[in-house]
Amino acid sequence: MEYLRAFLIGGILCAAGQALISYTKLTPARILVTFVVTGVVLGAFGLYGPLVDFAGAGASVPLTGFGNILVEGVKKAVDERGFLGVLTGGLTGAAAGITTAIFLGLIVALIFKPKSKAV
Repeated sequence: MEYLRAFLIGGILCAAGQALISYTKLTPARILVTFVVTGVVLGAFGLYGPLVDFAGAGASVPLTGFGNILVEGVKKAVDERGFLGVLTGGLTGAAAGITTAIFLGLIVALIFKPKSKAV
C-alpha cells in the first residue's frame, strides 16, 4: 500500500508539471522554481510534512520535496544557532541530496561521451 501511495502522489506531482509544460508558456526553469517555492511555502506552514508522512518517496523525491527539505533545514538550524541558521540551514539540510547529484553527475560525465547538437 505504501508503494501505491508513493506512486499516486508522485504521479500527481509529475502530471502537474507536465500540464504546466504542455498548457502554459512557462519555461522549464520557471516551472522548476515554482515547484521548489511551492514546497518551501507548504513546508513553512507545516502542510508538506503530513504529505511526506502519507506518500513517502512520492512526496519527498520531487522538486517540492527539495523545497520542503530546505525549510526543515532552516527550522532546525534556527533552533540551534539562532538567526545565523537562516543562512546556513538550507544547505545543511539539503547537503546529502546536493552531494549525490554532483557525484552522480560526475560519474555519468566520465562514462558517457558528450555530443554536440547539430544545428
